[in-house]
Amino acid sequence: MDSAKILVVDDEPSILMLLKEALGKWGYTATCASTGHEALEAVRSGLFDAALMDVRMPDMSGLDLLRAVKAHDESIEVVIMTGYPTISSAVEALKEGAYDYLSKPLILDELRHLMSRLVERRFLRGEVHSLRARLGEELTVNELIGTSAAMQQVKDVIGKVAVSDSPVLIEGESGTGKELVAAAIHRLSDRGRGAFLPVNCSAIPGELIESEFFGHVRGAFSGAVSDSLGLFRGANQGTIFLDEIGELSPALQVKLLRVLQEMQVRPVGSTKAYAVDVRVIAATNRNLEQAMAQGAFRQDLFYRLNVVRIPLPPLRDRRDDIPALTNHFLRRFNRRFRRDVRGITPEALAALSGYDFPGNVRELENFVERAYAMGAKDQITVADLATLARPSTVLMPSSATSSTIPTLAEVERELILRALGAYRNDKEAAARALGLSRRTIYRRLKEYGVL
Repeated sequence: MDSAKILVVDDEPSILMLLKEALGKWGYTATCASTGHEALEAVRSGLFDAALMDVRMPDMSGLDLLRAVKAHDESIEVVIMTGYPTISSAVEALKEGAYDYLSKPLILDELRHLMSRLVERRFLRGEVHSLRARLGEELTVNELIGTSAAMQQVKDVIGKVAVSDSPVLIEGESGTGKELVAAAIHRLSDRGRGAFLPVNCSAIPGELIESEFFGHVRGAFSGAVSDSLGLFRGANQGTIFLDEIGELSPALQVKLLRVLQEMQVRPVGSTKAYAVDVRVIAATNRNLEQAMAQGAFRQDLFYRLNVVRIPLPPLRDRRDDIPALTNHFLRRFNRRFRRDVRGITPEALAALSGYDFPGNVRELENFVERAYAMGAKDQITVADLATLARPSTVLMPSSATSSTIPTLAEVERELILRALGAYRNDKEAAARALGLSRRTIYRRLKEYGVL
């Protein structure tokens, strides 16, 4: 097991020195911060397994720091320390996602046992992720990354709809995580122990799709050498996820509608119908209302599927989640590549935060994976994100021409001004999205003559 990395945050130098020495003796790697903003700078540029933080800081409260850390990297386990313990503050800290709450003066043996349990839990969680990835089950994990308002709304709907058996229609651009949302609904439902079968409706040849969906009997057509259950019977007592539902032919739409109405399937070549107990979750990146108006999608099937509708926001509309997603992918690829990339530089994170991501979360994942494949070892830098610098994707300053290459300062200025525009001049939000401290963004704006 690699040495766990712990961030220690306290405004008392003696406490920092004591904890750094103790954690070092116990085999951990400790990084110290004496202010909340210093801690946030560390979290934005590096990966940590856990954080020990005082509840009273000179520049922000421990609870505010806890929220900011969790917004940037949900997987960091936070232990709150305080010399003024109250039940209400402990409850609030745990509600905000703290792992535990300790009173000062700290008892080192108690802290040592706590850290051992905390790190062991993180190690086992990582092993579970690795095992699921090897089994091809990465998307079945109930792990939706992001604390933005848009993602919180999606999570709330998932929690409510999971307890029912109603059909769900998930809408969103390619790469927004529609299959992950469908898998989360399945895992949270009473069908969670049953099968979850994802089907890309656009990837199955038209002449085979009916057989794939509903099965066939031996001899039903050339090549049918044995009986086949089909996907619906294979997902019995579980969930079938029909991705790109808008690509189904009109004939298949009629048959799917009949299955949803009667909960029976008839295999190709058979006269016998079989009852099925399946929840149907569908997804599309098309505008189905427009498809209905054009006669390409049946209205009655649309209303049968559209009992609960979950629109997924594109990544460009939830830029606050880019740091957390990036850290999630860094941890995943550290396991896969058996490497210890410890974070991403503020400049590289700013470049990602300023990019529009037409490929959404999947494209962000590809950027990070490519950096690993090209040999990133310490931190992800702007140089590791070379594909961001292509003319078709780079955020070029408005004054740049096709024959000029902008300086880093020009790109940084454009990124900051774009972020301010995106966040309606909210400098705190723009700073968070760009991975900068509030002090840095104010200093830059003064240099630009904006303040």
